[in-house]
Amino acid sequence: MESESLRVLLDEYAELEEQLADPAVHADQGRARKLGRRYAELAPVVRVVNELAATRSDLTTARELGSEDESFAEEAEALAARLPVLEARLTELLLPRDPYDGSDVVMEIKSGEGGEESALFAGDLLRMYLRFAERQGWTVTVLDATPSDLGGYKDVTVSVRGKGTDADGVWARLKFEGGVHRVQRVPATESQGRIHTSAAGVLIYPEPEEIEVEVDPNDLRIDVFRSSGPGGQSVNTTDSAVRVTHLPTGIVVSCQNEKSQIQNRARAIQVLQARLQALAEEEAEAKAADARRSQVRTVDRSERVRTYNFPENRISDHRVNYKAYNLDQVLDGELTGVLDALSAADREERLSESR
Repeated sequence: MESESLRVLLDEYAELEEQLADPAVHADQGRARKLGRRYAELAPVVRVVNELAATRSDLTTARELGSEDESFAEEAEALAARLPVLEARLTELLLPRDPYDGSDVVMEIKSGEGGEESALFAGDLLRMYLRFAERQGWTVTVLDATPSDLGGYKDVTVSVRGKGTDADGVWARLKFEGGVHRVQRVPATESQGRIHTSAAGVLIYPEPEEIEVEVDPNDLRIDVFRSSGPGGQSVNTTDSAVRVTHLPTGIVVSCQNEKSQIQNRARAIQVLQARLQALAEEEAEAKAADARRSQVRTVDRSERVRTYNFPENRISDHRVNYKAYNLDQVLDGELTGVLDALSAADREERLSESR
């Protein structure tokens, strides 16, 4: 376990600790946040390494004294049983991390087949994520929205931002939410009481602090329009909302949340960069098809990932065969169970790949 790579991590941790103790570092909030996040990533590794060292030392002592005192022999057995658990935990912590696990995200929810019922379901999904974010202490900002006539959403784009210095940010928790979410229920528009099936799509991508994708201004078409509220009602008397179209890819990003056209334009381009970066990475992953993970991580956004069955109060995630009968709680933001199942499946897959 005392490999050279582990020693490098321990040295990095000690250096980070020294840097974060320097008041001058905190004058640059961006740098301090980046160092703090890396420090938080390495802290669990250091804790397990120290616990392993202490357990091995205690085991040696207990075995030496075990011949004279039976209680020490029993302690030695317990310590010996503890070692494999700690070693397995260290192996898990040393697995390569998703480089965006600490990142904030941009999420798009789009209604699909099913008309107004699909738009209502898209609104339900948005409220579900808003309530989950509130439980986590995250900040959600609606960047753009096209409401439907009955109070749902044809499409809505939000940014979700975490606390800033956590080792695992918003992306680490929500990165498996992309895909088609299917609902089975009696729609509000159904007069015969029949159960209908409709769907909404969720797109999610990291919004890293350092964007690597450069956007050529000549590749952009920028349109301005008035911000609108539910039902298309104008909520702004000036053309402050901005729609940016990336001509080479056809990607369109709108932003009407900020107060000025300049702010909306800057925010829309920032979101466009994040989407282009995610697209480039998906294309690279698709080319390496032999190494793709098929169980949890998928680049096929059209894949049905989850079903919400209202009559049975059941939620099912089809990627990991997760099923629970607490749909009402899930829609109220209690996503911990299904998200934990997805994270556990991903962790097991990465462990199997490392063996």
